[in-house]
Amino acid sequence: MMAWLAQHSLTVLTFLPLAGAALIAFLRRESAGQIRAAALAFSVATFALALKLFLAFSPNQPGMQFVEHYSWITSPPISYHLGIDGLSVLLILLAAFLTPLSILASWKSITSHVKEFFLFLLALETGMIGVFVSLDLFLFFIFWEAMLILMYLLIGIWGHERRVYAAVKFILYTMAGSALMLVGIIYLYTLTGTFDIEVIGHLIASGAAGLTGSAQTWLFLAFFLAPDVAASGTISRHDVNGKLRGGGPLVDVRGDSGHIDIR
Repeated sequence: MMAWLAQHSLTVLTFLPLAGAALIAFLRRESAGQIRAAALAFSVATFALALKLFLAFSPNQPGMQFVEHYSWITSPPISYHLGIDGLSVLLILLAAFLTPLSILASWKSITSHVKEFFLFLLALETGMIGVFVSLDLFLFFIFWEAMLILMYLLIGIWGHERRVYAAVKFILYTMAGSALMLVGIIYLYTLTGTFDIEVIGHLIASGAAGLTGSAQTWLFLAFFLAPDVAASGTISRHDVNGKLRGGGPLVDVRGDSGHIDIR
C-alpha cells in the first residue's frame, strides 16, 4: 500500500480534496460543523502532502519528477500524464496552503448552502492541483475548465452585491481565453498527432512539427495572450501556470533576434 502511494503521489495529492468533497456530499445538510471540520481536515492533509512533495523535490534533477504516465484514450492518443517541475511544485504548495486559509476565513461568514460551498471549494482545489501537474494538454484543459465552472458557481452563489453580474462577466471573459487556448491545443495536435506536452516540445525543438513563422506567432498569441484571469489569487496563479505550462515549453522569445521562436 505504501509503495503504491509513493508511486502515485501526484494522483493522491490531486484527488484527495475531491475525496473530501465526496465525503461532504454524504453528510447531512444540517451538520454544518461536521462539514466545516471535514473540509478543513482534508485541506490540511492535502497541504501536508504538498509540503512533503516539496521537500522531496530535487532542484538539481533535470526534467519532470514524480511522473505518472498511463494510456487513457487510444484514439485520439490521450494519456493520464502527470509530473512536476520547479515551477509547479511551488504553485502546488501555494494552492494547498491557501485552501485551508480560505476555509478558515469562510468559517462563519458562509451561512447559507454551507454544504455546497465547502464541497465546491475542495473540488476547486483538485482542479487547481490538476492544472499544475498535468503533462497532457487534453487533461490540462479538463482541469482548467473545471476550475472556471467551479469559480463561476462560487462567485454567482456566495458573492456579494451584483454577484450574478460578476459571475456572468467572469465566465464570458475566461471562456474567451479558454477558446483561444483550445484552438492552439487543437492546432498543435494536428501538427504533432499528440497531446503530450513533453513530446510536443521535443518535436517542435527538432523541427519535426514543421511550424511556419506565422504559425509560431499565432501559437504564441494563443498561449500567452489569452485573457488574464484576475478574479482571485487562486485563478491568477492558475492562469500564470497555464500560460507557462501550455506555452512555456513550446515558446522561446528571442530578444537578440527580435522574433518569436517556438521551441
